Parts: sequence; C-alpha cells; structure tokens
Amino acid sequence: MGVETTNRYSDEKLEEFRVLIQEKIDKAQHDLDLIKSAYMNDLNNGTEDTAPQFKAFDEGSAVMSKESNSQLAIRQEKFIRDLKTALIRIENKTYGVCRVTGKLINPERLKLVPHATLSIEAKNMQ
Repeated sequence: MGVETTNRYSDEKLEEFRVLIQEKIDKAQHDLDLIKSAYMNDLNNGTEDTAPQFKAFDEGSAVMSKESNSQLAIRQEKFIRDLKTALIRIENKTYGVCRVTGKLINPERLKLVPHATLSIEAKNMQ
C-alpha cells in the first residue's frame, strides 16, 4: 500500500487556509509587538517606583516579567515562523498533507493548528 502523493487540498481550499493563516500571522505579529513594547516599558520604568516597602517585591516581579516576556516573545516568533512556513507549503500545494502518512490532515485540525505537518494518526505514532 504505497503513499499517495496526489492527495492534496483543492486550490480553493488552500486559498481558504491561506487567508486564515495570514490573519493568524497578522494577529500574532500584533501580539508580538505588544509583548516587545511591554518588555521595553519594563526596561524603562524600573527606576520610577518611590514606595520602598514594595521595592524588593517589584524588582523580583520585574525580573520575572522580563524573563517571561522574552520567553513569550521567543515562542511568538517561532509561531510566526511556523505559520510563514505553512504559507510556503500552500504555494507548493503540499499544505495539509501529513509528512509521515502522506494523507490529508483533517481540516478541523488545520483550523486549530494551521502550521501542523502531522496528522493525529502520525502524531499518536510518535
């Protein structure tokens, strides 16, 4: 039982996914900009607190929020990269094809995880 490579989504369906992914990229980019501006504000506003009793707590939480912001930014940048790679797969007409089984990935899964390259079946095999 060979893997069928002719399995692919129609151009119309690919266009639907392309629009969906582009919207997700735009939103993710917007979120990333917000994270980065919050991060920049953390860097700039660290010295303006005059209430000494909260100082120690604030410094700890400021360090914490800088670290979590940078982790968030890194995750967000990877998400955007994955989505842009998905757009390339749409152009190549390989989008939505499981890279293990060669079968079409369920469209509901693609709506939830638009950068997925594995079907649930293949993911469960891992």
